[in-house]
Amino acid sequence: MTRPLSLRVSLTIWYVAAMVVVLALYAAAVFAFVNRSVSQALDDRLRGDFQWAAEMAEQRPDGSLTWFEGDDGSGDGPWLQVWSPSGQLLFRTAVAKRNPLPESELLAAQADNRIITVPTMWSAIRVLTGRSTVGGKPVVLQVARSEAQIQSDLRNLALILILGLPLGVAAAGLGGYSLARRALAPIHRMAERARLITAARLNDRLPIDNASDELGQLASVFNATLGRLEASFDQMRRFTADVSHEIRTPLTAIRTVGEVGLREPRDMRSYQSIISSMLEEADRLSSLVDRLLTLSRAEAGLAKLSIEVVDVRALAEDVAAQLGALAEEKGQSLTLEPEGTPRSLADRLVLRQSLINLVDNAIKHSPVGGEIHIRVSDANAAACIDVCDSGPGIPAEIQTRIFDRFYRAANERGDDAGGSGLGLAIAKWAVEANGGQLSLVKADDSGSTFRITLPGQACT
Repeated sequence: MTRPLSLRVSLTIWYVAAMVVVLALYAAAVFAFVNRSVSQALDDRLRGDFQWAAEMAEQRPDGSLTWFEGDDGSGDGPWLQVWSPSGQLLFRTAVAKRNPLPESELLAAQADNRIITVPTMWSAIRVLTGRSTVGGKPVVLQVARSEAQIQSDLRNLALILILGLPLGVAAAGLGGYSLARRALAPIHRMAERARLITAARLNDRLPIDNASDELGQLASVFNATLGRLEASFDQMRRFTADVSHEIRTPLTAIRTVGEVGLREPRDMRSYQSIISSMLEEADRLSSLVDRLLTLSRAEAGLAKLSIEVVDVRALAEDVAAQLGALAEEKGQSLTLEPEGTPRSLADRLVLRQSLINLVDNAIKHSPVGGEIHIRVSDANAAACIDVCDSGPGIPAEIQTRIFDRFYRAANERGDDAGGSGLGLAIAKWAVEANGGQLSLVKADDSGSTFRITLPGQACT
């Protein structure tokens, strides 16, 4: 099984592959350009030779034609042959004599002013054959030049390009590896830091070299995720501690009452009293577990709602009738103040639980002889329920925490009225699950007011 390549090596390979393609295309383009340029230059020299042959002819006294060859024996003179229109060879230079072309007579018969490449044993020869007039006589001029020099130059250029390509690729590979190493260095540092982050070190954050580039943005997103995880872990720790405390209290009470009951023989009434106390604590524990399960299902998305048109006024009247006796036990008055008949699409049982929790909370924190008001109204296409108490209010510094689990504002005021601290958390979830909003709109020395706002439903 082959070991997977690292990102740095993969980037280098891709970079080198891209450079190979680019350099190969560049070399091919350069070779093609030079080949075309030197070929064009050779054709231009051939046409220059043809023009020279037409202009530099001399007529002898006997009427024959001759040309200045410029051949010093080195072979650098022009290759020239002159033919009559009938195909008779009139003149040729010494170079043409030393390097005859078997095809020259056939090309002279055609004389179409085209440049023809004629292959030979040593190198290809380019021949230009065309008609002209020299000294008033029509003739066929034929000039030629060898491709040996340009072929040699092109071979040298190809050799340079072929030898230079590996060097360029090697340089590109080293440069690409260096660039990849430098570009990925922040990722390496982030990986090293991330490797050290554990549940006990969620306050650590990844280093950010440049917050504006892609890696900086990635690190910022990861740091934000770590922040959310840290908050979740802190909340989970607090939740675990609070649950442990809340469960330990009734369990301790049950154990204590049971131990006291077993210390000495008692009559039937005493045992009944002890068992009754134990059952009360068991009910308290069962209620706590039920509330925790409600929140757990809500957060897991397992709580299924049965949506229907709810008569908000009738719902408030039902809750007021149910909890009226509880308020009377404390000498309090619980009154309903309806305005209109608002309706809303909601789960009636879930919404009812939310309102029960709010009213129960108001009764617990209102003094003996206090007043609790439930106001129902219909305004701005929304159904509103206000629960007002006459308690001591809620200090501003703790108002943002009253909807947290297990948080009891009474603890801050020193007048703990009992409860698990889950009532407002469940009430908030129940309202929001029905598309509404639960908020604290008033909290001063004269009491507190909680408001449920639900989307209104027109009567049909």
